Amino acid sequence: MRNLNKKVVDLLKKKRIKLAVAESCTGGMLSSAIISISGSSKIFSMGLITYSNMSKNLLLKIPKQIIKKHGAVSSQCCSYMVNNLSKIAKANISISITGIAGPNGGTKLKPVGLVYIGIKKKKSIKIHKYLFKMKDRSKIQKKTVKKSLELILGILK
Repeated sequence: MRNLNKKVVDLLKKKRIKLAVAESCTGGMLSSAIISISGSSKIFSMGLITYSNMSKNLLLKIPKQIIKKHGAVSSQCCSYMVNNLSKIAKANISISITGIAGPNGGTKLKPVGLVYIGIKKKKSIKIHKYLFKMKDRSKIQKKTVKKSLELILGILK
Protein backbone atom coordinates (compact mmCIF):
# COMPACT_ATOMS: atom_id res chain seq x y z
CA MET A 1 0.00 0.00 0.00
CA ARG A 2 3.00 2.30 0.55
CA ASN A 3 3.35 2.87 -3.20
CA LEU A 4 -0.35 3.59 -3.57
CA ASN A 5 -0.48 6.24 -0.83
CA LYS A 6 2.72 7.85 -2.15
CA LYS A 7 1.22 7.94 -5.64
CA VAL A 8 -1.93 9.62 -4.26
CA VAL A 9 0.01 12.23 -2.24
CA ASP A 10 2.36 12.98 -5.16
CA LEU A 11 -0.56 13.46 -7.55
CA LEU A 12 -2.45 15.66 -5.07
CA LYS A 13 0.70 17.80 -4.64
CA LYS A 14 1.26 18.01 -8.38
CA LYS A 15 -2.33 19.15 -8.96
CA ARG A 16 -2.34 21.37 -5.83
CA ILE A 17 -5.44 19.67 -4.47
CA LYS A 18 -6.40 19.56 -0.78
CA LEU A 19 -7.90 16.41 0.73
CA ALA A 20 -10.12 15.97 3.80
CA VAL A 21 -11.09 12.66 5.40
CA ALA A 22 -13.89 11.56 7.76
CA GLU A 23 -13.46 8.01 9.01
CA SER A 24 -15.54 5.71 11.14
CA CYS A 25 -14.70 1.99 10.89
CA THR A 26 -11.09 2.63 9.79
CA GLY A 27 -10.40 4.80 12.84
CA GLY A 28 -7.82 7.07 11.22
CA MET A 29 -6.02 4.46 9.11
CA LEU A 30 -6.63 6.35 5.86
CA SER A 31 -5.44 9.62 7.39
CA SER A 32 -2.40 7.82 8.77
CA ALA A 33 -1.61 6.25 5.38
CA ILE A 34 -1.68 9.69 3.79
CA ILE A 35 0.27 11.61 6.41
CA SER A 36 2.93 8.91 6.59
CA ILE A 37 4.17 10.33 3.27
CA SER A 38 6.62 13.22 3.47
CA GLY A 39 5.16 16.44 2.09
CA SER A 40 1.56 15.45 2.81
CA SER A 41 1.10 18.62 4.90
CA LYS A 42 0.77 20.48 1.60
CA ILE A 43 -2.33 18.49 0.61
CA PHE A 44 -3.91 17.14 3.82
CA SER A 45 -6.57 19.53 5.07
CA MET A 46 -8.16 17.55 7.88
CA GLY A 47 -8.89 14.09 9.20
CA LEU A 48 -11.81 13.37 11.52
CA ILE A 49 -12.48 10.11 13.28
CA THR A 50 -16.23 10.06 13.81
CA TYR A 51 -16.60 6.56 15.19
CA SER A 52 -19.58 7.12 17.47
CA ASN A 53 -23.02 8.28 16.37
CA MET A 54 -22.62 11.19 18.79
CA SER A 55 -19.45 12.37 17.00
CA LYS A 56 -21.14 12.02 13.62
CA ASN A 57 -23.92 14.25 14.92
CA LEU A 58 -21.73 16.78 16.79
CA LEU A 59 -18.83 17.16 14.35
CA LEU A 60 -20.41 16.37 10.98
CA LYS A 61 -23.92 17.63 11.81
CA ILE A 62 -25.60 14.43 10.67
CA PRO A 63 -29.23 14.64 11.79
CA LYS A 64 -30.06 12.09 14.49
CA GLN A 65 -33.11 11.02 12.48
CA ILE A 66 -30.89 10.00 9.52
CA ILE A 67 -28.86 7.69 11.76
CA LYS A 68 -32.03 6.45 13.50
CA LYS A 69 -33.85 5.73 10.22
CA HIS A 70 -31.00 4.41 8.03
CA GLY A 71 -28.21 3.58 10.49
CA ALA A 72 -24.66 4.90 10.75
CA VAL A 73 -23.64 2.31 8.16
CA SER A 74 -25.73 3.48 5.21
CA SER A 75 -25.34 5.35 1.96
CA GLN A 76 -27.40 8.19 3.47
CA CYS A 77 -25.08 8.60 6.47
CA CYS A 78 -22.00 8.30 4.25
CA SER A 79 -23.39 11.00 1.96
CA TYR A 80 -24.03 13.38 4.86
CA MET A 81 -20.53 12.64 6.21
CA VAL A 82 -18.74 13.54 2.98
CA ASN A 83 -20.96 16.51 2.15
CA ASN A 84 -20.70 18.13 5.58
CA LEU A 85 -16.98 17.37 5.81
CA SER A 86 -16.40 19.29 2.58
CA LYS A 87 -18.19 22.32 4.08
CA ILE A 88 -16.04 22.24 7.24
CA ALA A 89 -12.70 21.46 5.60
CA LYS A 90 -12.90 23.59 2.47
CA ALA A 91 -10.99 20.84 0.67
CA ASN A 92 -11.08 20.12 -3.08
CA ILE A 93 -11.70 16.42 -2.45
CA SER A 94 -13.44 14.96 0.60
CA ILE A 95 -13.79 11.30 1.44
CA SER A 96 -15.91 9.55 4.07
CA ILE A 97 -15.87 5.97 5.31
CA THR A 98 -18.46 4.11 7.36
CA GLY A 99 -18.84 0.38 7.73
CA ILE A 100 -18.88 -2.75 9.86
CA ALA A 101 -15.35 -4.05 10.38
CA GLY A 102 -16.44 -6.84 12.72
CA PRO A 103 -15.95 -9.43 13.88
CA ASN A 104 -19.23 -8.54 15.65
CA GLY A 105 -22.01 -6.09 14.88
CA GLY A 106 -23.20 -7.49 11.58
CA THR A 107 -26.78 -8.47 10.71
CA LYS A 108 -28.38 -10.20 7.73
CA LEU A 109 -29.17 -6.82 6.16
CA LYS A 110 -25.84 -5.26 7.16
CA PRO A 111 -23.21 -8.00 7.42
CA VAL A 112 -19.66 -7.69 8.68
CA GLY A 113 -17.58 -6.33 5.80
CA LEU A 114 -20.23 -3.89 4.55
CA VAL A 115 -18.52 -0.56 3.87
CA TYR A 116 -19.60 2.70 2.27
CA ILE A 117 -17.02 5.11 0.91
CA GLY A 118 -18.19 8.56 -0.16
CA ILE A 119 -16.09 10.84 -2.30
CA LYS A 120 -16.86 14.43 -3.19
CA LYS A 121 -15.08 16.59 -5.74
CA LYS A 122 -16.56 20.00 -6.40
CA LYS A 123 -20.33 19.42 -6.37
CA SER A 124 -20.21 15.76 -7.40
CA ILE A 125 -20.76 13.12 -4.71
CA LYS A 126 -20.40 9.40 -5.35
CA ILE A 127 -21.16 6.77 -2.74
CA HIS A 128 -19.51 3.39 -3.26
CA LYS A 129 -20.82 0.28 -1.52
CA TYR A 130 -18.54 -2.70 -0.86
CA LEU A 131 -19.02 -6.03 0.82
CA PHE A 132 -15.64 -7.42 1.80
CA LYS A 133 -16.06 -11.14 2.39
CA MET A 134 -13.29 -11.59 4.94
CA LYS A 135 -14.27 -11.71 8.62
CA ASP A 136 -11.01 -10.31 10.01
CA ARG A 137 -11.38 -6.74 11.34
CA SER A 138 -7.86 -5.66 10.42
CA LYS A 139 -8.14 -7.06 6.88
CA ILE A 140 -11.48 -5.29 6.31
CA GLN A 141 -9.99 -2.01 7.52
CA LYS A 142 -6.88 -2.38 5.33
CA LYS A 143 -8.98 -3.32 2.29
CA THR A 144 -11.18 -0.25 2.91
CA VAL A 145 -8.14 2.04 3.08
CA LYS A 146 -6.74 0.53 -0.13
CA LYS A 147 -10.11 0.99 -1.90
CA SER A 148 -10.28 4.59 -0.67
CA LEU A 149 -6.82 5.37 -2.02
CA GLU A 150 -7.77 3.78 -5.35
CA LEU A 151 -10.94 5.93 -5.50
CA ILE A 152 -8.94 9.10 -4.81
CA LEU A 153 -6.45 8.10 -7.50
CA GLY A 154 -9.30 7.42 -9.92
CA ILE A 155 -10.88 10.81 -9.36
CA LEU A 156 -7.51 12.54 -9.90
CA LYS A 157 -6.80 10.94 -13.28
